[in-house]
Order: sequence, then structure tokens, then C-alpha cells
Amino acid sequence: MRKRQLWFRRWKTSLFPWSCLRREEIPVPVDAGAVEYAVTVDRLEKRFGSFQAVNQVSFQVKKGEIFGFLGPNGAGKSTTIRMLCGIIVPTAGKATVIGFDVFTESERIKSHIGYMSQKFSLYEDLTVEENIDFYSGIYQIPADQKAARKEWVIKMAGLTEHRDSLTTVLAGGWRQRLALGCALLHKPPVIFLDEPTSGVDPISRRSFWDLIYQLADEGVTVFVTTHYMDEAEYCDRLAMIYRGELVAIGTPEELKERYMTEDVLNLECPDPFRMLQTIAGIPEVQEAALFGRGLHLSVADAQAAIPAIVAALQASQAEYTKLEPIQPSLEDVFVSIIEARDGVRQAMAL
Repeated sequence: MRKRQLWFRRWKTSLFPWSCLRREEIPVPVDAGAVEYAVTVDRLEKRFGSFQAVNQVSFQVKKGEIFGFLGPNGAGKSTTIRMLCGIIVPTAGKATVIGFDVFTESERIKSHIGYMSQKFSLYEDLTVEENIDFYSGIYQIPADQKAARKEWVIKMAGLTEHRDSLTTVLAGGWRQRLALGCALLHKPPVIFLDEPTSGVDPISRRSFWDLIYQLADEGVTVFVTTHYMDEAEYCDRLAMIYRGELVAIGTPEELKERYMTEDVLNLECPDPFRMLQTIAGIPEVQEAALFGRGLHLSVADAQAAIPAIVAALQASQAEYTKLEPIQPSLEDVFVSIIEARDGVRQAMAL
């Protein structure tokens, strides 16, 4: 009885309104299978008082693709994903998810998607099996399918030896895999992952992305938000959002070709912060950004710029260990776009 009361109390206070999940009364639209896009967004907005969290965002997500939503913390990623999941109501614009309208059919959206929130949302004082059983009930998995779906989740998450363990003792990577499995119990055609690998070690992050690839291969549309630039490289297509506005969209390679017309140099040095001041006085360097234990420098022509930069560093007696041309990363692309937009904002403010 204690456990039932505990579940009911948490159910009632959950951010996700589970009462919407009465699937037998909510059929998928007749033409949903013929729709090319799993998600369509047209000039979507969200304001909280005078604060514009999301401003005129438009994009489309094809069925079966891994679509990344990339941006720094506070850019509007989570707000957008919550609007698409029917958790919060947009202020303006249009959007559909598998044919359902986010304004008028949000309850239907919730019953036909998977959603994994940024914050770990399973119950830590329940075991792995108890969490799966609970969510099977929430999603109203038919009785004759519950056992098979449970075993699928446990196997997928690699938790066979921990099925009776309390969730609180699981490592972060295993907890996220379990959360993903619970979000997939009802076999949704679309799953929304809100920064699913935040706080997870690099090896577990890579393993988690192996699962995402597997889902996409099986035809599931994956919409994933992240602020990890290296993770964005794994997406089929991605959109970059900054200060609530969409600033770029395309495949990783398309974005690199479109926005990185300059060459990029990698400068490794013992004191990157001090090196930034030195680099600022070199005319051949158009942009400089901290990157790991060094800097990434944007230059018009790498071969012409390297001798000039080396001479300037030697003249200032600045210490460095390596200076070489590299292929631009998505982080270079994002920094370039953001600095250009901020430069325009500053110019307009003058």
C-alpha cells in the first residue's frame, strides 16, 4: 500500500500530465503515415511576460531522421521542445507533431511521443523493474505485451544484472539508458530527448548515441537538444538556436561549408587566456576562441597567416607548443555565427 500511495502522489505532482495517455480513445491521424515530416514548426513563439524565450522559429523534421537542436544554455532549446511535446502552450505561430496540432491536440501528441526530460525523471527509491512496471501502467501497455516490453528495455539498457537494484545506485549512464527505455515502452514514432547526456561521462555518452542510431535505423524520429558541439556531429541535420532565434539549419557538413569560409588554425599553448590578449594584436587573425587547452584562430589564408602569426608570437615571447591548420568543427561554426550576430547587434545599438 505504501508504494501505491507513493506512486499516486508523484503521479499527481509530475510535470507531465499522464492522464492524457488513454491511447485507445486517441487514434493517430488517418494521413499520418503519408506525412513526410514528423515535426513542422512555423514562426513559433513563446513569451514569459516581457521575456521572449523563443522568437519566430521555423523548421521541419523528416520522419526517421536524427534532428539536433543545438545551442548554449538558456538559448530556448528546452522551451521549444516542451511546446512541441504539448507541455506548455506557445504564444504564437504554428506547429504539428505527427500530424497533431500543438495548440488544439496537445493531449494526442503526448500519447504518441516519447519524452525524456533534461532532469532525471525516474523514481530513485524504486528498482529498475518497478520503474518499468510503473511506466508500463502509465502508458497502458497491454497485459500480454508488458513482459516482452520490460525485457526489451532491460536488455537495451544493459541492466540484466541490475533489474532488482534501486535506481539510485545506478551510474549516470545506466540511469539515462533506463529513462530512454521507459520513454520508448509504448513504441512511439517520435521521441524527444532534452539534453539526455548532460552530466554523463564521455564513454557513456557515446554508448547512449549508439542507442539513438539504433532507434533511427528502426524508423523512429529522434529530436534531441544538446549544448555539446561534438554530439551535434552525430545528427543527420541540426538547427542552431541563440537567444531564442534560429540562426542556422542544415547537415553538419552543409553548415561548415556555408558559414566557415575562413581557414581555422589550432594554437596549443600553456596559458590560453593570456594568449588571447597577444593574438588580439595580430591583424591576420580574424577571430580567436578558447578551445580545450588552446585556441582556434580564424584566418583568411592559413598558409599566408602562419608565418605572420609565428613571427608575432616570437616577437612577444609568447609560449606555444603547436600551430597548425585543422578542419573546422561545429563549435567553430557556432562561434563564428554568434560573433557575427552579436557584432550586428552591437552595431545597431550604437
